[in-house]
Amino acid sequence: MRFVKETLIRATPEKVFAFHELPDALARLMPPWDNSEIVQAAPSLKVGSRTIIDAAVFGPIKARWVAEHTAYDPPRMFEDKQLKGPFKTWKHRHSVLPDERGAILRDEIEYDPPFRPFGRLAALIFIIPRLERLFAYRHNVTKDWAEKGDG
Repeated sequence: MRFVKETLIRATPEKVFAFHELPDALARLMPPWDNSEIVQAAPSLKVGSRTIIDAAVFGPIKARWVAEHTAYDPPRMFEDKQLKGPFKTWKHRHSVLPDERGAILRDEIEYDPPFRPFGRLAALIFIIPRLERLFAYRHNVTKDWAEKGDG
């Protein structure tokens, strides 16, 4: 399955990408309603660095999620892949595309949901709405930082 979220940010691609390289970027991108916990933030976005999160799956139920960065091309994109976690497969590409108005932040996720053979139904009911809410929040946080220059 595939999920895509795009947002126009009125800032340079370099500025938008710089947000993701902040040492506390992941913490800033965690919504207050999400019960997930960062166990280990990746020290950088470079290939081979890993993030570990105890991800909230359903209420208090958590799953250990280990993701490794697999591509890094600043200020255009970086990519991570789930090594261990709740999905059968998960590949997430973060792109910052130049635009005459600034930059387009694009998150593209290719995933294979859990709970086979009910995975597609679970995606429609639980996963897609959660991704939409999560990435709306994340894009707003990034947009606010890049456009307002707080840091």
